[in-house]
Amino acid sequence: MWSFRSWRRRRIQQHNTLPEPVWQDAVASLPLLGGLSGKELDRLRELVILFLHEKELVAAGGGALTDGMRLKIAVLACLPILNLGLDYYAGWVSVIVYPGEFVPEYEFMDEDGVVHQVREPMIGESWERGPVILSAADVERSDEHDGVNVVIHEFAHKLDMLNGAPDGFPPLHREMDRAAWTRAFTEAFDDFGAKVESGAETVIDPYAVENPAEFFAVMSEAFFEIPHTLLREYPEVYRQLAAFFRQDPAAR
Repeated sequence: MWSFRSWRRRRIQQHNTLPEPVWQDAVASLPLLGGLSGKELDRLRELVILFLHEKELVAAGGGALTDGMRLKIAVLACLPILNLGLDYYAGWVSVIVYPGEFVPEYEFMDEDGVVHQVREPMIGESWERGPVILSAADVERSDEHDGVNVVIHEFAHKLDMLNGAPDGFPPLHREMDRAAWTRAFTEAFDDFGAKVESGAETVIDPYAVENPAEFFAVMSEAFFEIPHTLLREYPEVYRQLAAFFRQDPAAR
């Protein structure tokens, strides 16, 4: 059905094309895009054009934001929504990019009513109904194909926040089974936590044990970056993520 939004987006895609050499360089620099079909790459390119038009990418902390960095962030941000659409990133606008680690300040009250102040270096952060914040130095490392990808991680949090505070349970599609999702992620979270606690080395980032929200974000990184590892170690989690993202990276 015709809608003004769809018409407007088609106009944007028609008049804000990415130069072919620039697009090809961006694709070549990211190994995790290597298995995408021509049609998938075309769809990704269209999403990237819309993302760069609708989102505001700004430098912070004295850094400068190059066109190459803006494009890399946009490509990695759009990969998870390749078969979902840009509306999955609705409700917020800004992506703030620091040159490297940044140190936000937090206050929280514990169970005894004592207020604590926290200053902790970070490489990425997502705010509910607010911006995504990234370290440019860590975005640059996104071509290492090692299972760690700060852009995918933070944008997975954004998907998780579509139905409220992040808890590792994004809004599932109608055909998905909530009980199956809960069972797969709970069992994997417990198993992975036991491995990390025992001191075992893991290919998947051990930061996943922090809480269910971080587990979902880290598993999303692994899904796109090292899909065969995730499929081997936690096949049910892989299947749930394949159903949610409507992609199958291990088959590429």
